[in-house]
Amino acid sequence: MNLKIIAAIISLLCILFSLLAIFYYAPIEQTMGIVQKIFYFHVASAWTGFLAFGVVFVSSLLFLSRKKEIFDTYAFCAAEIGVLFTSLVLVTGPLWAKPVWNTYWTWDPRLTTTLVLWLIYLGYLLLRQMIASPEKAARIAAVYGIIGFVDVPIVYFSIRLWRTLHPGYVMLMSGKNSGLDPRMLQVLMLSVVAFTLLFVTLLLIRVDIEKATKALSQLSKNLK
Repeated sequence: MNLKIIAAIISLLCILFSLLAIFYYAPIEQTMGIVQKIFYFHVASAWTGFLAFGVVFVSSLLFLSRKKEIFDTYAFCAAEIGVLFTSLVLVTGPLWAKPVWNTYWTWDPRLTTTLVLWLIYLGYLLLRQMIASPEKAARIAAVYGIIGFVDVPIVYFSIRLWRTLHPGYVMLMSGKNSGLDPRMLQVLMLSVVAFTLLFVTLLLIRVDIEKATKALSQLSKNLK
């Protein structure tokens, strides 16, 4: 049994277990009610997006320093997955906000910086498609991916840097002042682990697909 299958099985079991914990173990928040349970998917998706863009950042640095194509492949694949999970953040956030804030969207610092982050890495993917030379695209995208990562800590610390409507207890570093019930924190950690394992699984699969695509493209060129 290869690593991808093992990762897929473990991530599936963790996701199923976290779903049970979300709906049967985590308490219902007194003010927001049942809608607050979106929190577990929303925050876990945000963490996974940050992790994916962190992989883009590190892989881009390694690509520029070592000039090995595999690092560019990991950066590209991680960026795709990061955009996917950040899209989930931007979908689940408004669904949570509507019954709580009575609006799907407000130009709150956390929401705005997250939207900017999504646009940055969407631009990263589009940039790679616009440059004809794969080698040149890889170099420019690596620089772009490194600079774009600057927005990740800005998103994370935005609720401390500016006044915001966004719930403060998502700042896990807030500790006792977070206002988060211990059972909620336990379930959140489980959700984060499940989503992290899902990210690893998707990354391994996507990298293999990208390698196969490049090999097929090279073979096609050699046969012409």
